[in-house]
Amino acid sequence: MTILGKIREVVWGAPAATKAERHLIFKIDFFILTYVCLMYWCNYLDRANLNNAYVSGMREDLKFKGTQLNQINTIFYGGYLLGQIPNNIIMQRVRPRIWLPITCLCWGFFTLGTAFTTHPHQIMVIRFFQAFFEASCFVGVQWILGSWYKPSEIGKRTAIFTSSGLAGTMFSGIIQGGIVGSLNNRHGFAGWRWLFVIDFLITFPIAIYGFFFFPDTPLSTSARYLSEHERTLAVERLPEVTKPRGVLGWSLIRRVIASWHFWAFVLLWIANSNTEMYSSNAIFQLYLKSAKNPAYTTSQVNYIPTSVSGMGIVATLLLGWYSDYNPRRNRWHVGILLSLTAITSGALMLRPVTRAGRFAALILNGCQYAGQTTMFAWANDMMRGDDAKRSVVIACMNMFSIAVYMFWSILFYNATQGPDWFKGDWAMIAMGLFLLIVTIATFLLQRRQEKQEAQTDGFRDVQTHKEILQEDGKA
Repeated sequence: MTILGKIREVVWGAPAATKAERHLIFKIDFFILTYVCLMYWCNYLDRANLNNAYVSGMREDLKFKGTQLNQINTIFYGGYLLGQIPNNIIMQRVRPRIWLPITCLCWGFFTLGTAFTTHPHQIMVIRFFQAFFEASCFVGVQWILGSWYKPSEIGKRTAIFTSSGLAGTMFSGIIQGGIVGSLNNRHGFAGWRWLFVIDFLITFPIAIYGFFFFPDTPLSTSARYLSEHERTLAVERLPEVTKPRGVLGWSLIRRVIASWHFWAFVLLWIANSNTEMYSSNAIFQLYLKSAKNPAYTTSQVNYIPTSVSGMGIVATLLLGWYSDYNPRRNRWHVGILLSLTAITSGALMLRPVTRAGRFAALILNGCQYAGQTTMFAWANDMMRGDDAKRSVVIACMNMFSIAVYMFWSILFYNATQGPDWFKGDWAMIAMGLFLLIVTIATFLLQRRQEKQEAQTDGFRDVQTHKEILQEDGKA
């Protein structure tokens, strides 16, 4: 094997055993990853733009008061919460190739509408409905990736997917910083309004691309670029699904609630996602906006926090690769590491010696985004036998974490508590400790499931051996 081949194996995993499977993986990587990454990139672009607009003139133009920004974010996540399960259930009946682009178009038009608002209350209404349609993206794609990729493949692909969202957050800050200097007051439009118009113009063609090229799931795909043999191979190369897409009914509720997967992974993602609070509540931007001696320019307020997304991208890619290196053993290691980075960032913010120390705490918190990759890859891997259950549990993970986020952000990370967010610092440390406990508990439950599966497989092997002996005796 050449040096380049060895590097490729370390970074991207060992190549498939057959030429046909290697061609299949290349095709699904290209058509699935390009669309889901572009969709998630514009999803975060359209979501993060509000925080960038707020510190770039929207607050003054629309006369925001008190915690209205936090109220808008809470309302946004209310719509996002309500959309989690319905969107994934809809995709059990409506082809993802149709539903995902439709939702992308819808949230794009709501983004455009924000450019023409004149009062914070109008933004509250728009962001609620925008969020409902945006809810399809993250959990829907996590389910799709689990439908196409093997356990040893999914972590790296999920890392690329989630990194594209962080790139959207970073790009939003860069766009807004550029708009302030080039488009502000062009044609009577303030710079922050242009941000929403430009974001819509980016979102629209991405949705159209999905209608034509997204391949649905292995069992339902009709993509012209996949041959009949490749469609069959896409199903056969994955672990067996005993309950395929669309098996709903009352039994689904029992299959979800009665399983350890629901309780463990929901608590795991509540803990992990709520250690992202410094990053997801624009604490860096708000801190820079309020800073004195020196004070930061509007462009700096937009540009400097992109370092948080940069840290998130690096951590996501590295930890996603690490989790795939040994899927059943390494994913819980990531949970332990992220609990430690959360505790450290909270402690640094609690007692920052210098301004540089506060910057370090806020940038370090970007590591928490890596949990989006590992925790959902872990859940996908443990529930491969039941497609509908896997879809609902993944949706519930995000739904319940958002339910906690909605009041957690108001209690500990609202705009009026800056620039120190003293209560939020203690809340970050506490959530990091909670993540540590739940990660260990989830790993122990995984070990128990593995032992049960090994016993079941052994019993089946014995039964098969007996049947062979009986057939030989008859012969």
